[in-house]
Amino acid sequence: MQKVGILGGGQLGRMLLQAAANYVVETYVLENDDECPAAHLCNHFVKGDIKDFDSVYHFGKGLDAITIEIESVNVEALEKLESEGVRVYPKPSAINTIKNKISQKQYYKDHEIPTSEYIITNSLAELNNALHMLPAVHKIGEGGYDGKGVQIIRSEKDVEKAFDAPAVLEKAVNIKMEIAVIVAVNDKDETALYPPTEMLFDPILNLLDYQVCPAEIPQKVLWKAEAIALTVARNFKSAGLFAVELFVDTNDEVLVNETAPRVHNSGHHTIEAHFSSQYDMLWRIILGYPLGNTAAILPSAIVNLLGAEGYTGNAFYEGLEDVLRIDNAFVHLYGKKQTKPGRKMGHVTVMSKDRTDLMHKANKIKHILKVISK
Repeated sequence: MQKVGILGGGQLGRMLLQAAANYVVETYVLENDDECPAAHLCNHFVKGDIKDFDSVYHFGKGLDAITIEIESVNVEALEKLESEGVRVYPKPSAINTIKNKISQKQYYKDHEIPTSEYIITNSLAELNNALHMLPAVHKIGEGGYDGKGVQIIRSEKDVEKAFDAPAVLEKAVNIKMEIAVIVAVNDKDETALYPPTEMLFDPILNLLDYQVCPAEIPQKVLWKAEAIALTVARNFKSAGLFAVELFVDTNDEVLVNETAPRVHNSGHHTIEAHFSSQYDMLWRIILGYPLGNTAAILPSAIVNLLGAEGYTGNAFYEGLEDVLRIDNAFVHLYGKKQTKPGRKMGHVTVMSKDRTDLMHKANKIKHILKVISK
């Protein structure tokens, strides 16, 4: 029986462990919160810091393989473990490139992958000298996550509120649509792609609000998106799962926004809506099994459950019973006891063969299910 470790025990780790139930595998989780969502599902829970060299190294010794829930991990420890024979998915070199927005952008440039025009700013002083790039998106080099560390810079006044740290300043793109393509790569360099999903964001919180799969895009745009996503994933020279977020501009050109080297929020719908979920697919890659079938069973949509504005405290899900009465609606609550405005508390996947019905149900769920406090 293979021993496989996961760095991080949040909701993505929990869903990965739920998929592990289909395989004969001994699971380990490293997380600094022993009440994290994944703690009760793994075979062995280890309390520790995924950013600390010693914690990660000692956790990984004796394991057959390690994967990650989030890229903000100690890469140096993973490199040492890899040199000692532990398989790491994806390779530490890929994680190291992706975890920093600056090196990620350089990667796209080095491999001639289309992305938005950008410059690197190492300080506020340099940002003040880059006003010709405005309007632009300012992304902190390392440490940003779920909308944190991302600022919209429209004018010189916005620069005054910007963070003072090494960052990428991306010239704004005239975006028609944001899509994501998840690419699976195994140790034989075989690949599989999931159909692209359209992502719709909360303009205030800059968090994924809801998404629809498959995205309604022209065939030529689909071909471009798939080719670009494959190029992004293959050039890492690493097995693993890669979620490639892309912009489709008003001229139907496709540009890479960001890449995640792991299971991703944009793939939650694959649990019910696809023959092989992204979580099942990652286990297949780690354990050396054939890649799964990425085809959709039915079109799907995801509604993210965010903590409602004005509520902080013990979480209560208003309208939950009404949502559970909806045909082909699947509720996933992340087990977080405390809610606060904008906090991701769960998601609902809904499926329908009719797109109009699908969007009707997604909007209904969005308006009747609220995460408040009592």
